[in-house]
Amino acid sequence: MKKGYKRLLIFQIVVIILLLLNSFVLSILRDYTMLVFILILIFLFKIFFGFEKDRHRYIKDIILDEFIFLLTFFLLYYLSGLIFSFARTTNYYTIKRMFDYVLPLVLSILAKEYFRYEMLQKSEGNKLLIVLSVILFILVDITNPIYYGSFNSNYQFFVFIALTVLPAISENLALTYINTKVGYKPGMIYLLVTKLYQILLPIVPNPNEYVVSVIRLILPCIFAYRVYSFFKKDKDERIDRDYNKKRFGSLIIPTLIVVFLVYITSGYFHYHAVAIASGSMVPNIRKGDVVVIEKLDGKFDDLKVGQVVAYKYGKVIIVHRLINIVKVENEYYFYTKGDANADADNWPVTEDMMIGTVNIKVPFIGLPTVWLNEL
Repeated sequence: MKKGYKRLLIFQIVVIILLLLNSFVLSILRDYTMLVFILILIFLFKIFFGFEKDRHRYIKDIILDEFIFLLTFFLLYYLSGLIFSFARTTNYYTIKRMFDYVLPLVLSILAKEYFRYEMLQKSEGNKLLIVLSVILFILVDITNPIYYGSFNSNYQFFVFIALTVLPAISENLALTYINTKVGYKPGMIYLLVTKLYQILLPIVPNPNEYVVSVIRLILPCIFAYRVYSFFKKDKDERIDRDYNKKRFGSLIIPTLIVVFLVYITSGYFHYHAVAIASGSMVPNIRKGDVVVIEKLDGKFDDLKVGQVVAYKYGKVIIVHRLINIVKVENEYYFYTKGDANADADNWPVTEDMMIGTVNIKVPFIGLPTVWLNEL
């Protein structure tokens, strides 16, 4: 083994030992402290080994293909929200949450992928050094889950392996391969997009955690395979940018459809779509239909008896018909009934419960969501 390899081997082993100690004994490296630790490692790496310039070819072609790949994934993923339903994400658009969660995540991704690149460059294809670098970055990724996780039973340990460790292994193997082929930029973009959408978009599909784990397990492998396929092509095929641009353009309309879908299902805007889960409004509205709610935004004077309205009762949205409106001291109370129900609802709907009116329905497309919720 070359002298430079031995030095890098010792460096990697020391870092792995420190990460293991942190995970199971010290528990001091997480969030910003982990970021500081990685920056210190980069600084030390610069002193002991120096840095390499990124001279990889075809980076622009890979990045263009990556955007097409990610756009396709999000198109399919958000369409799956019709089956899995959608969930609102926590609001991270505050200064405190940006500094506490978003900023350390972004900086950690950038630092980690650059550090991975420099380490792989110095490894020069040595298999042992590459394997150790993969182990090192897996430990970086699972440090926070170990700290915040609970391991009081064999089941909890199994869940940790299935939901955290296996996806981390898949992701780091794929990113290591991509990094060796085209440098650190595609890996940075992949991680920034796939990690940040979960906290920056107001609404995301809501599959169970095992489905998310499978996606995290498979998605980086597909991306790595696309990079592998790219380098298996002939040179003339490889730089057919016009073809890639046409593919990218063909996804614009489907993407706009998904944006519209997210818009009407999020509940943040003037129109809000929900799937009907009961038969209380048969025959006008059936179980599995999707209705579009137009929010009132405080315009209660516009409501009239006979209109179909949506209101929130506890955590459930109910769509029934208005049968009476009572105004007491400038405050409205609304009484509703399902068309198929023998009796009116047993409670008055107050102004803070009322969401809006229902004027549009799309038959049956909400059935998958209803069926899954009934499982």
